Amino acid sequence: MTVGTQMQQAVVGIQSAAATMKSFALETEDKAAKKDFQQLAKTFEDALKVLEGRQKYIESQEPQYKQQ
Repeated sequence: MTVGTQMQQAVVGIQSAAATMKSFALETEDKAAKKDFQQLAKTFEDALKVLEGRQKYIESQEPQYKQQ
């Protein structure tokens, strides 16, 4: 498995986790849980930005890793 493929899998995994936390936040009526899920979703979104930046850097350094 290439670095590009591994990075793409990591990005997709974090996107999925963020979406799941947003869904949990919408579904719960517990205010504390809602706040926790929203904070987790934000944390995942922040991590996603870092990973996407890293992915772009890898692609610029090693064009063969660029995902189609």
